Amino acid sequence: MRNLLLLVASLALTACGLQPMYAGGRKAAVAEGLAAVEVPAIQGRGGWLVKNALEARLGVADNGAGQSVPRYRLDVRLDDSLEALGVLNDDTISRERRILRARYQLVDLSTGAILLDATAGSDAGIDVVSSEYATIAAEQKALENLALDVADRMATQVALTLRAQASRQP
Repeated sequence: MRNLLLLVASLALTACGLQPMYAGGRKAAVAEGLAAVEVPAIQGRGGWLVKNALEARLGVADNGAGQSVPRYRLDVRLDDSLEALGVLNDDTISRERRILRARYQLVDLSTGAILLDATAGSDAGIDVVSSEYATIAAEQKALENLALDVADRMATQVALTLRAQASRQP
Protein backbone atom coordinates (compact mmCIF):
# COMPACT_ATOMS: atom_id res chain seq x y z
CA MET A 1 0.00 0.00 0.00
CA ARG A 2 2.83 2.37 0.89
CA ASN A 3 4.58 1.77 -2.43
CA LEU A 4 1.34 2.45 -4.27
CA LEU A 5 0.99 5.81 -2.49
CA LEU A 6 4.56 6.73 -3.40
CA LEU A 7 3.92 5.83 -7.02
CA VAL A 8 0.76 7.91 -7.17
CA ALA A 9 2.50 10.85 -5.48
CA SER A 10 5.42 10.72 -7.92
CA LEU A 11 3.05 10.61 -10.90
CA ALA A 12 1.11 13.57 -9.55
CA LEU A 13 4.33 15.52 -9.08
CA THR A 14 5.46 14.95 -12.67
CA ALA A 15 2.04 16.00 -13.95
CA CYS A 16 2.06 19.34 -12.11
CA GLY A 17 4.05 21.06 -14.85
CA LEU A 18 6.96 22.25 -12.72
CA GLN A 19 10.15 22.63 -14.69
CA PRO A 20 13.53 23.57 -13.29
CA MET A 21 14.52 27.03 -14.51
CA TYR A 22 18.23 26.27 -14.57
CA ALA A 23 18.11 22.73 -15.95
CA GLY A 24 21.42 22.31 -17.72
CA GLY A 25 23.44 24.43 -15.30
CA ARG A 26 25.41 27.34 -16.75
CA LYS A 27 24.63 26.19 -20.28
CA ALA A 28 20.88 26.49 -19.73
CA ALA A 29 19.15 29.09 -21.90
CA VAL A 30 18.01 31.06 -18.85
CA ALA A 31 21.45 31.05 -17.21
CA GLU A 32 23.13 32.16 -20.45
CA GLY A 33 20.48 34.83 -20.95
CA LEU A 34 20.92 36.17 -17.42
CA ALA A 35 24.68 36.30 -17.85
CA ALA A 36 24.19 38.36 -21.03
CA VAL A 37 22.23 41.13 -19.30
CA GLU A 38 24.03 44.46 -19.04
CA VAL A 39 23.05 46.73 -16.17
CA PRO A 40 24.03 50.37 -16.85
CA ALA A 41 24.86 52.67 -13.95
CA ILE A 42 21.89 53.62 -11.77
CA GLN A 43 21.86 57.04 -10.12
CA GLY A 44 22.47 57.46 -6.40
CA ARG A 45 23.72 55.29 -3.56
CA GLY A 46 20.64 53.09 -3.79
CA GLY A 47 21.30 52.71 -7.50
CA TRP A 48 24.86 51.60 -6.84
CA LEU A 49 23.61 49.03 -4.32
CA VAL A 50 20.89 47.73 -6.66
CA LYS A 51 23.31 47.51 -9.61
CA ASN A 52 25.84 45.50 -7.59
CA ALA A 53 23.14 43.18 -6.26
CA LEU A 54 21.72 42.68 -9.76
CA GLU A 55 25.13 41.88 -11.22
CA ALA A 56 25.73 39.34 -8.46
CA ARG A 57 22.38 37.64 -9.14
CA LEU A 58 22.51 37.76 -12.92
CA GLY A 59 26.14 36.73 -13.34
CA VAL A 60 28.61 38.23 -15.75
CA ALA A 61 29.04 37.15 -19.37
CA ASP A 62 32.63 36.83 -20.51
CA ASN A 63 33.98 36.05 -23.95
CA GLY A 64 37.34 34.94 -22.59
CA ALA A 65 39.08 38.27 -23.22
CA GLY A 66 37.59 39.90 -20.14
CA GLN A 67 34.99 41.79 -22.14
CA SER A 68 31.30 41.31 -21.51
CA VAL A 69 29.02 40.16 -24.32
CA PRO A 70 25.64 41.74 -23.59
CA ARG A 71 22.54 40.64 -25.50
CA TYR A 72 20.12 42.47 -23.23
CA ARG A 73 20.14 45.72 -21.30
CA LEU A 74 18.27 46.26 -18.05
CA ASP A 75 17.35 49.94 -17.71
CA VAL A 76 16.45 50.83 -14.12
CA ARG A 77 15.05 54.00 -12.57
CA LEU A 78 14.88 54.14 -8.79
CA ASP A 79 12.69 56.14 -6.46
CA ASP A 80 14.07 56.20 -2.92
CA SER A 81 12.04 58.02 -0.30
CA LEU A 82 12.01 58.40 3.45
CA GLU A 83 8.81 59.47 5.17
CA ALA A 84 7.93 60.21 8.77
CA LEU A 85 5.29 57.96 10.28
CA GLY A 86 5.16 58.53 14.02
CA VAL A 87 5.08 62.13 15.21
CA LEU A 88 5.06 62.74 18.96
CA ASN A 89 3.37 65.59 20.85
CA ASP A 90 6.59 67.64 20.80
CA ASP A 91 6.74 67.35 16.95
CA THR A 92 9.61 64.88 17.00
CA ILE A 93 9.56 61.87 14.72
CA SER A 94 9.59 58.44 16.35
CA ARG A 95 9.27 56.21 13.27
CA GLU A 96 10.21 56.44 9.59
CA ARG A 97 9.50 54.36 6.54
CA ARG A 98 12.07 53.96 3.78
CA ILE A 99 10.59 53.05 0.41
CA LEU A 100 12.59 51.87 -2.57
CA ARG A 101 10.76 51.43 -5.89
CA ALA A 102 12.26 50.49 -9.24
CA ARG A 103 10.83 50.85 -12.71
CA TYR A 104 12.78 48.66 -15.10
CA GLN A 105 12.81 47.54 -18.71
CA LEU A 106 14.61 44.58 -20.26
CA VAL A 107 15.67 45.54 -23.78
CA ASP A 108 16.81 43.08 -26.46
CA LEU A 109 19.90 44.81 -27.91
CA SER A 110 19.67 43.05 -31.29
CA THR A 111 16.13 44.22 -32.05
CA GLY A 112 15.56 47.08 -29.62
CA ALA A 113 12.38 45.36 -28.42
CA ILE A 114 11.30 45.81 -24.82
CA LEU A 115 10.85 42.30 -23.45
CA LEU A 116 9.84 43.33 -19.95
CA ASP A 117 8.47 46.57 -18.51
CA ALA A 118 7.75 46.22 -14.81
CA THR A 119 8.14 47.65 -11.33
CA ALA A 120 9.49 46.23 -8.11
CA GLY A 121 9.54 47.72 -4.67
CA SER A 122 9.97 47.18 -1.00
CA ASP A 123 9.79 49.21 2.19
CA ALA A 124 11.12 49.06 5.73
CA GLY A 125 10.23 50.66 9.03
CA ILE A 126 12.91 52.47 11.03
CA ASP A 127 12.80 53.49 14.68
CA VAL A 128 14.11 57.00 15.22
CA VAL A 129 16.14 57.07 18.42
CA SER A 130 17.83 59.87 20.35
CA SER A 131 21.20 59.11 18.73
CA GLU A 132 21.35 60.76 15.30
CA TYR A 133 24.23 58.43 14.34
CA ALA A 134 22.16 55.34 15.16
CA THR A 135 19.21 56.66 13.14
CA ILE A 136 21.41 57.40 10.11
CA ALA A 137 23.00 53.95 10.39
CA ALA A 138 19.54 52.35 10.54
CA GLU A 139 18.44 54.32 7.46
CA GLN A 140 21.53 53.19 5.53
CA LYS A 141 21.11 49.55 6.60
CA ALA A 142 17.46 49.70 5.53
CA LEU A 143 18.55 50.99 2.11
CA GLU A 144 21.06 48.12 1.79
CA ASN A 145 18.41 45.53 2.66
CA LEU A 146 15.82 47.10 0.37
CA ALA A 147 18.31 47.17 -2.51
CA LEU A 148 18.91 43.42 -2.10
CA ASP A 149 15.19 42.71 -1.95
CA VAL A 150 14.37 44.83 -5.01
CA ALA A 151 17.27 43.29 -6.95
CA ASP A 152 16.01 39.78 -6.08
CA ARG A 153 12.53 40.63 -7.34
CA MET A 154 13.89 42.13 -10.54
CA ALA A 155 16.24 39.20 -11.21
CA THR A 156 13.36 36.75 -10.75
CA GLN A 157 11.16 38.60 -13.25
CA VAL A 158 14.02 38.85 -15.73
CA ALA A 159 14.67 35.10 -15.41
CA LEU A 160 10.99 34.30 -15.95
CA THR A 161 10.91 36.58 -19.00
CA LEU A 162 14.02 34.98 -20.48
CA ARG A 163 12.63 31.50 -19.84
CA ALA A 164 9.42 32.42 -21.67
CA GLN A 165 11.49 33.94 -24.47
CA ALA A 166 13.61 30.77 -24.77
CA SER A 167 10.52 28.55 -24.91
CA ARG A 168 9.13 30.60 -27.84
CA GLN A 169 12.28 30.27 -29.91
CA PRO A 170 12.66 27.19 -32.14
